[in-house]
Amino acid sequence: MKTYIHLMYGFGLMLLLGSCNFSARPSPMLPPTATAATFRNPLNNSGPDPWLTYYDGYYYLAATTWGDAATGLTMRKAATIAELKTATPIRIWQDSTASRCCNYWAPEFHLLTSTNGTHWYGYYTGGAAGTNYAANQHIHVIESASTDPLGPYTYKGQLVSRAALDGSILQLNGALYAIYGIWDSVQNIYIQAMSNPWTTTGSGVKISTPLYDWERQTGPVNEGPVALQHSGKTFIIYSASACWGPDYKLGMLTYTGTNPLDASSWTKSTQPVFQRSDANGVFAPGHNTFFKSPDGTEDWMIYHANSSASGACDMSRTPRIQKFTWNADGTPNFGEPVSTGADLAVPSGEVSAPPTTTSHRP
Repeated sequence: MKTYIHLMYGFGLMLLLGSCNFSARPSPMLPPTATAATFRNPLNNSGPDPWLTYYDGYYYLAATTWGDAATGLTMRKAATIAELKTATPIRIWQDSTASRCCNYWAPEFHLLTSTNGTHWYGYYTGGAAGTNYAANQHIHVIESASTDPLGPYTYKGQLVSRAALDGSILQLNGALYAIYGIWDSVQNIYIQAMSNPWTTTGSGVKISTPLYDWERQTGPVNEGPVALQHSGKTFIIYSASACWGPDYKLGMLTYTGTNPLDASSWTKSTQPVFQRSDANGVFAPGHNTFFKSPDGTEDWMIYHANSSASGACDMSRTPRIQKFTWNADGTPNFGEPVSTGADLAVPSGEVSAPPTTTSHRP
């Protein structure tokens, strides 16, 4: 969801015309420069279930595209938040296989090392045209050829045998786990061991179900799990209540046991950790992921939200980012979703890319 920025180096050129010599000298390469100090949400006018990372000098942004085989998965690439707002989406994956051609939801990309080497692994929900996840959507895995997030990618397989959605990864104590959502008359969150980045083993274990009233508004839903780790603590942040209502929000599980595959090792917070702000005009904030600022000193979240209480669970949901902090007890403090009219400081360490061309003067 891209614009490529290439570095062009100058070269010397000598022209000899009669007795006159002209020496063409390249301008010196200009270093990256600090960017504009502030920005405003949203990042663009559409982008449900967003994922964002900063890697090797660039932001990479992906989100749900719905769509058919021709649409596929897309990603945007930009050196700054300002450039990300106008970056052209690049299609990085499309699949003509009928059972997984369409309805691309909630893509996430993780740089993982295994016996297969180091690659980006994309986890996305997809299915046949015209179906919904409960009947036909599954989680699929793709692998990059190198460490370029833009790929190219190859298909590795289906992650979970059952119909499922919102696949993500937890790395804990040297082991890899898949976390995802499954519809069991209500929407629940599961965890399952993995033998490598594209293969699950054993059975999935249900670790969260919508218990509290705030998890059952408009519909009983727990979905979109994503791992968050800090100072030796492990959390799973998830989305609660129905996305088609204004009270979609974030809840939190804390790892308090010794075995991630034991449901009793996960303790659910009794209150939501991020929810609608009528005062700021933000409704149904949820389905988030996390990223670090370019200099690694700040923690940021990206999520989607609507700007009215009547907003739908569709492509009108927009991606927004904001910085968050940590409480004294080591838990995250997400604050409240900020207004689209608020000026926010760009992530720390953000710099613009070098110019795409150099001028040559005699």
